[in-house]
Amino acid sequence: MIPEDVLSSSTDSCAKAASARAAVSIVDRADPVGIESAAEESPDCAPDDLAVPEIVDDISVVMVSYRTGPVLFSALDAVLAQGESSGVRELLLVDNGNPPAITASLSMRAKRDPRLRLISGHGNVGFAHGCNIGAREARGRYLLLLNPDCCLEPGALATLRAEAADLGDQGYRDWMLGCRILNPDGSEQRASRRALLTPRTALVEAFRLDRLWPKLFRDHRLNLHESPVPGDTTRVAAVSGACMMLPLSTWHSIGGMDAGYFLHVDDLDLCYRLHRANVPVYFVPHIRATHRASSSRISPLAVEWHKTRGFFRYFRLHFCTPRGFLVLGPVGAGILLRFFFKATRMFFHRSSDLRRSRRHAM
Repeated sequence: MIPEDVLSSSTDSCAKAASARAAVSIVDRADPVGIESAAEESPDCAPDDLAVPEIVDDISVVMVSYRTGPVLFSALDAVLAQGESSGVRELLLVDNGNPPAITASLSMRAKRDPRLRLISGHGNVGFAHGCNIGAREARGRYLLLLNPDCCLEPGALATLRAEAADLGDQGYRDWMLGCRILNPDGSEQRASRRALLTPRTALVEAFRLDRLWPKLFRDHRLNLHESPVPGDTTRVAAVSGACMMLPLSTWHSIGGMDAGYFLHVDDLDLCYRLHRANVPVYFVPHIRATHRASSSRISPLAVEWHKTRGFFRYFRLHFCTPRGFLVLGPVGAGILLRFFFKATRMFFHRSSDLRRSRRHAM
């Protein structure tokens, strides 16, 4: 079981998000102060809503999609074509807002394959909240969170299921598994396996201090994709939210994802809370998935802004201690510098593209 002190840390009250969740009958909670106290603060947090559903020994796959584009269908097909040994009980697609043509096509696919279930009508509530919505409907023993632009290799789910069985044989009740996330060119993606996000790893990663002083900071990077790939399943601190699997009971015990994160950093927050609860996280290198770039029209600047907000929320929740305040100043400055650097680069890149397009039009 997850210790209660983990459930009582790092959260804003459920009541603060009540208005945003009013259109959905599903409750999100991440580290509530306590189930009973949270229920008193907001009717959305009633204890009855937090009951864990009856489960069976299968996998429930949850995808959250917002204007993902055609790659969404490739990701769906890669899951549904895994075969009977994969144990795919259902694929829960949480539609945060796709164009009508995409939605119609999804409905037709759902009629052809009863394993595909569509959840919509709640609007664009963000990735973390969307994952919680899907997980509330899950009926499998294991919950797999999969990005809508992430395509599993054949046999990936059967192998994940075998890894889960091995952990059960070893007496592990709570755990998380992540796979090797690849770029379209076959290289390992940056966030595939990671250390814990701490003030130190954030500073080293943001300013690449490991390159300036490798002897001092080589072992303090956040992203580990440049280190040798392990030959077998290895315990790590964090894995990518593009593909992570854990028992549904563990998900409910830890409180799911923190819906205060709209986009990005939510997976690092989840891994941090699992770490605090002494729940092991494993990287399985022989299970691979390709994370393709979606054709979504979401503004890259908006993505970077949500990522920046996510970093600030993470450090405010987990490192606002007397000791943490000594380093949060430089970390905050580094996060803001990172955002302004990326925003400036995007601006000049877009200006250059506009000038080229005008020249071609003349």
